[in-house]
Amino acid sequence: MHDDATVASGDIARLAGVGRAAVSNWRRRFPDFPEPVGGTSSNPLFSLSQVETWLRGQGKLEELPEDERVWQQIRNSADDLQLASLVSSVAASLVGAGQEPPQPELAGAHVPGPLLESATGLAAASGVGDTVEFLFRRYVQTHSRRVQVVGSDVAALMASLLGPCETVLDPLCGFGTLLLAAVSPDGPRPRRVFGQERDAAMARFAAARLAARGAEADIRAGDALLGDAFPGVEVDAALCVPPVNERGWGYDVLTNDPRWQYGLPPRGESELPWVQHCLARVRPGGHVVVLMPPAAASRRSGRRIRSQLLRTGTVQAVVGLPAGSAPQSTLPPHLWLLRRPDEKGVVPTHVLMADGPIESFADGLEAAGRAVPIMDLLDDEVDLTPSRYLPKAPSVRMGDLTKSRDDLNERASGLTRLLPAVRSETRELTMTTLGELARAGTVHLEQTPMRMQTDAGEAPLLTAKDVAMGRGPTGRGEARPEAVVAHAGDIVVPAVTHDVSARVVTDTVLLGPHLFVIRVDTEILDPHFVAGFLRVSAEQAATTSSGTYRVDVRRAQLPRLPIAEQRRYGDAFRRIAEFENVARDIAEMGGLLAANMLHGLIDGALQPDG
Repeated sequence: MHDDATVASGDIARLAGVGRAAVSNWRRRFPDFPEPVGGTSSNPLFSLSQVETWLRGQGKLEELPEDERVWQQIRNSADDLQLASLVSSVAASLVGAGQEPPQPELAGAHVPGPLLESATGLAAASGVGDTVEFLFRRYVQTHSRRVQVVGSDVAALMASLLGPCETVLDPLCGFGTLLLAAVSPDGPRPRRVFGQERDAAMARFAAARLAARGAEADIRAGDALLGDAFPGVEVDAALCVPPVNERGWGYDVLTNDPRWQYGLPPRGESELPWVQHCLARVRPGGHVVVLMPPAAASRRSGRRIRSQLLRTGTVQAVVGLPAGSAPQSTLPPHLWLLRRPDEKGVVPTHVLMADGPIESFADGLEAAGRAVPIMDLLDDEVDLTPSRYLPKAPSVRMGDLTKSRDDLNERASGLTRLLPAVRSETRELTMTTLGELARAGTVHLEQTPMRMQTDAGEAPLLTAKDVAMGRGPTGRGEARPEAVVAHAGDIVVPAVTHDVSARVVTDTVLLGPHLFVIRVDTEILDPHFVAGFLRVSAEQAATTSSGTYRVDVRRAQLPRLPIAEQRRYGDAFRRIAEFENVARDIAEMGGLLAANMLHGLIDGALQPDG
């Protein structure tokens, strides 16, 4: 390992198993934390050896894992622009020592001897396949914003729809995820797979991943539409995730291409050229599964090609998947299951339409859909959106509605009894501030980091939104020594909020970002008394912009009262807070009940009675 290897804050967090906020907190709290040796003020770089020594001295790192050591060596051997080339070259070197690549483009970058030696040692200890997958995962994590990979569950579903086949093609194979799903030992394994990818580093990675799993694969670099690497190959099946909204796919130079058996794809329909390319490369009777954006099912410009696909019996099924299943979009995509017509000339009369979560197709598509006559699809729109042809599930069941009504009645029946008894009396109170009490040692103030992960870890984590809504912790975090924790009796206040709120916690809980935690001496101050006055006085002391308050709890004012009187106030404030929480629950339950009844009456699931 090079002595001058450097790491960023995110790398340090990963080494220690913490969030980035923890690393920022260490830099503020510990004067002996290593100083940056490079980078910028917003993205500093630190000496890996110094960081490793510091973490181990703090008991935050027993030993740097070998795979992390190799990864940091890779990161320090190339800049971001060259990282893909180097990582894929390392992976290719591990699986193809002494082998000549099929193309010069796949030869890759030069791998320094010490780096190759380290990677080879890791592969010997962990296995070549696991090492290559580790390098792939870490590269994707490093460039998560610009690198998009189809999910393994979607890939497995697409591969399962192909059925048994000897050869499979992915003309836009990316990192090889679909082809890896096709050669998975969980199903019938093709004898050989073919892939092409426009990015040479990604193609190199795909070849390495497949080779590491023992697959016989022929992966080439290049654009399959403009320069098909397998023009004479006829495969049994094809998989593809076409690029979305790519106007430069080659319309101007491919106008008379023989692959357009179903019509010339419009310039704005960048997915349809890939659909037809796949159909042109499978044998008659071969299957094609393509992950399509939902708009491709109904866009007017693609209507003629969709019509031809239906008339020739090419469309076998269209499957709607949940939102977020496609790497390019958060919209719910579709799977098009196609079959190239064969010489028998038997044209199907129906198309299977299905829609649902991925796990609902475990036993096949038929159970989750219905067969729709092709003639019903050949209207003026030729819309292949599955949900249009599937029966709607009842929006509400009468049993659920009755239970909701009963729950609402029970919850609302004792609402007003929660309010405290009060009397009319005006008097002058001597005030102090929370800041003054903090300086006197009566209260302890602490603020959580501005940024931290709230969705990873085993411990419940209370967020600012949880405090504002009066609910339990909905986040997850790691209960590490540097984490800010509230204990029973502590007061928690959001630092940035639309409505200033203060809450006394009843159990020990990990705190999320943008929160103040106030710990009081309960012999002198009642927590509920402090929380009640904070809600009003902190809002008066806060600054606001567009209705959002930035709270400074130190300026919040409290009256000086004996502890017995504080407790009477505190009990009243506690009952008011409970009243608010129950009233909020009732409003939410009532709104949901009204919406369910409304939708039930509109869609026919309910009828007026009387």
